[in-house]
Parts: sequence; C-alpha cells; structure tokens
Amino acid sequence: MGDSGEALVDAESRIQERIEELQMARELARKPAAKNPERARKLESLKLAHKELSRQFEVVRHPARRNQLEAAIADIERQISAIGT
Repeated sequence: MGDSGEALVDAESRIQERIEELQMARELARKPAAKNPERARKLESLKLAHKELSRQFEVVRHPARRNQLEAAIADIERQISAIGT
C-alpha cells in the first residue's frame, strides 16, 4: 500500500478531527458563556495541544521522540486535571 495508503489514512484522520472540531464548536455555541473565560481558554488550549501531541505520537516511530511526546502528553493531562473540567 505504501505512501498512498498512508496518505489515505492521514486524510481520514484529518477529516475525523475536523468533524470532532465542528461538533465541539456546536456544543460550545449551545453552552452559556464560561464563568471564567481565562480558565476556559487555558483548558481549550491544553486540549488542543493534547490532541496535536497525540496525533504526532501515533505516527512517530523514533523511540526518543516517542518518549518526549509521552512526557509532554502526561504533563498536559496533569495540567488539565489541575484546572478541572
């Protein structure tokens, strides 16, 4: 399958991510304004960073980079937990 198969998988994952983003935007539009907008922005930023790092982790094969990404994802998850959802 080679490169064309990888491109198809990548395209499908980008489509799925876009669908999730649109669903999240719809949910946010339905919800009332956040009580603490700075907290909400920080939480949204962390969630987006988590999503991007997770995407990178799925495709990277080099062990050192995987370790870096695992550590970064764990740190973001810790920060999200500290802020609370």
